[in-house]
Amino acid sequence: MGRLHLVKHAMPVKVAARPSREWVLGDEGRTAAARLAGRLGSEGIERFVSSTEPKARETAAIMAGALGVPCAEAEGLHEQEREGAPFFADPADFDAVMREFFARPGERVFGQESADQACARYEAALGRVIGGAGDGSLAVVSHGTVMTLFIARHNRVDAFELWRSLGLPSSVVLSLPDLRLIEVIQTPD
Repeated sequence: MGRLHLVKHAMPVKVAARPSREWVLGDEGRTAAARLAGRLGSEGIERFVSSTEPKARETAAIMAGALGVPCAEAEGLHEQEREGAPFFADPADFDAVMREFFARPGERVFGQESADQACARYEAALGRVIGGAGDGSLAVVSHGTVMTLFIARHNRVDAFELWRSLGLPSSVVLSLPDLRLIEVIQTPD
């Protein structure tokens, strides 16, 4: 079988007054998505599937368009459910909350889902997407937290450190069907 590219969406325009699930890409994000698509052009990706969140859908559409492959969306690939969670203007504050989130996976640290709940939902949705794939490579555009939870569940990595290392956008390449981490591809400059 091929490879699975778990792609973290490109940089959205952050609007403190709106839930992050509604954020869309800005010019910087659209440009970076196209650059990452160029880097992934030799990877043999046959199709893109995205979460239903606008920033992931836009990232997938840009990348699929650049590579000339189909693009669809699937339910259940969205980010950890954080409705009503505060906006963290200071990245250090968000990092502190996320460190706790990854350290206590069975507890609801913030938002409506614990790390374990978010990972189970994402893994079930990803299983449905992979099950419908052929033998080629597939790219799934979603979100850093749920991607990291899934990757850490199947590989020996420090979840918090992996989460912190992922650029907007970036691709984590896994082998299929065993889901072993092959490499992390960051957006080229």
